[in-house]
Amino acid sequence: MGGRPELVGLKGEERKSGVREMFDRISGRYDLLNHLLSGGMDVLWRRKAVRLLGVKAGEDYLDLATGTGDYAREILKHGPRQVIALDLAPKMLEILSQKAEGWPQGERVRCLQGDAEQLELPDACVDGVTIGFGIRNFPDKEKALGECARVLKPGGRLVILELAGIPNPLLNRLFGLYFKHVLPRIGALISGDAEAYTYLPHSVEAFPARDTFLGWMRARGFTNARCIDLTLGISSIFVGTRSAASASAPTPD
Repeated sequence: MGGRPELVGLKGEERKSGVREMFDRISGRYDLLNHLLSGGMDVLWRRKAVRLLGVKAGEDYLDLATGTGDYAREILKHGPRQVIALDLAPKMLEILSQKAEGWPQGERVRCLQGDAEQLELPDACVDGVTIGFGIRNFPDKEKALGECARVLKPGGRLVILELAGIPNPLLNRLFGLYFKHVLPRIGALISGDAEAYTYLPHSVEAFPARDTFLGWMRARGFTNARCIDLTLGISSIFVGTRSAASASAPTPD
């Protein structure tokens, strides 16, 4: 969470490059700022998301835009065979690798630098996919959803934790003031990056409406797609199950 507001308007590789550089810059203070700026609620949100994922012992999971691995660690607590932790930013993965050395079963985390829109993974290779506060940063969200469907086994679940905008107009306006005027100053002070944390509110504003995003999920082969709002809608969880039919159906361009 951080960076230039104009980054939201960039497309393709240009945006990916900007996002990668941005997260590398703030990687050292990323965990502290996430916990501080969410009032510690990010921990509870991730736990809820992982419960919805329904992790089973001996299965394989993919955590996209893993950052420093807090989501991957929550999955790891439930005894999977493997968690593939993928991110664009190499410095984020370096921190994750260091953290995982101190985790129980940390050797089950496989760090992988890569692009969520072009996963270098075989078809139907994982039992679940998670994305925590990351899909806002993908230039082509629909393509990334298609890749999630491709690598998921039929019946596997996609669970996306995201800041999708608060549905209540009054609360959204009040929270918007915090996002635009308070959060950037705190983020800049702690991260030491003057540009950091001005990007976050702009990326939230640019995120599609809930129904639109759910429509994208359904078009890419996810059934039972729904959105669950947490903490008055400050955070939202999008959940869908990969249908068996989507294994052979072509994904829309």
